[in-house]
Amino acid sequence: MLDTVRLRAVACVRSERFARWAGIGAGVLAAGRMHNLGDLNTGILYAIPAFGLCTVAGTLLGDALTPRPQEAVRTAVLTPRRVRDYLPRRMTAALLFQAVFLVVLLAAAAAVASPGHLGFEGEQLSFSCGDHTEAAGPWPGLHYGLPILATLAVGTAACGWSLLRIARRPGDEQARRDRSLAITAAWGLLVSTPLMGVASSASGALMDLTCDGAPGQVATYLIWPMALVALVSTAWCFFTVVSPRAAVRR
Repeated sequence: MLDTVRLRAVACVRSERFARWAGIGAGVLAAGRMHNLGDLNTGILYAIPAFGLCTVAGTLLGDALTPRPQEAVRTAVLTPRRVRDYLPRRMTAALLFQAVFLVVLLAAAAAVASPGHLGFEGEQLSFSCGDHTEAAGPWPGLHYGLPILATLAVGTAACGWSLLRIARRPGDEQARRDRSLAITAAWGLLVSTPLMGVASSASGALMDLTCDGAPGQVATYLIWPMALVALVSTAWCFFTVVSPRAAVRR
């Protein structure tokens, strides 16, 4: 009986890990296809949300493949379990800050963007100095920002539903925390990777301009450090997804 339970647990861990790796692999393939839609600079702004969404899908699939515990429930919990009790507090707060910064940055970028050489709205940023006009891109206006915001909205809803499911279903407390950690990390990829790309492209466009003056320099000093923060967060989220602690402890 114990061997059967152990074999079932090992199979569950393997299927979950396979689903997560499959999501990452699908994300790499999707990112490659989306990257081919544009040049070296613009393609990355399409590839990043595609990779993040596929990674989230793989992580959610791995959690959905986890069967309900077979052992009998020994105690009744009168206090309702809350999602926030199982989240990594510091990293969740950092990712929420990055998500707010990303939305504000995309909104501000869309407000000052101008049409590019392809005719799409919000492709580049342009400034005029007397009779001289400068333009730089790619700029994360509506043309690039809307797919990122749509991906973030869909991924946030899916991850929120999964976190609620984890908090309410039977199981031990540590397993809930480990799975909530993996879901949070997957959602973090939807936040940190687009923020890294958006902040890098925006600060790069601002550095190419000379007519933006002091406001452009201040904006560059604010945006560029966030790209580095997002890079660190992306690394943490990625390694958390591919090496879940729940799989190690089973």
